[in-house]
Amino acid sequence: MTEITDYQSLLVVGREQTEAQHFLFVFLQSSLPDDASEADKQRFQSGLGGELQAIMCVDKPLAELTDFADLVEESAQMEQAWSLVLVACLSGRNGSVPNAEEADKALKIMVQTVQSGSELSRYLAFDRQGELLSFA
Repeated sequence: MTEITDYQSLLVVGREQTEAQHFLFVFLQSSLPDDASEADKQRFQSGLGGELQAIMCVDKPLAELTDFADLVEESAQMEQAWSLVLVACLSGRNGSVPNAEEADKALKIMVQTVQSGSELSRYLAFDRQGELLSFA
């Protein structure tokens, strides 16, 4: 099995699965809370810290995905600035792809996870340059 090291290897792993894969994307924006301290502000200016807010979501079948540059270009059409994107997959069952209701439910759970400040490590995350991030 292929190790996921970047977006392209994620797509390869998706294609290796026996069941069809449906990808879920939650685009996040990082911002600084109003009550941030000077230390928080300095960390934020250096690219660290802040709060994450979900600003848009999309689900796509694997067959519609090409490369990270295309994902960034498509997201730009929504005219929303984002800092990182969370990615999850829904696996089909018995040769059928997940339906719209299943995808919507999973996307809502992802957004709720972000809003509650829960652990995001269950998802893959990529920055705008396509670098795989780690929530350590």
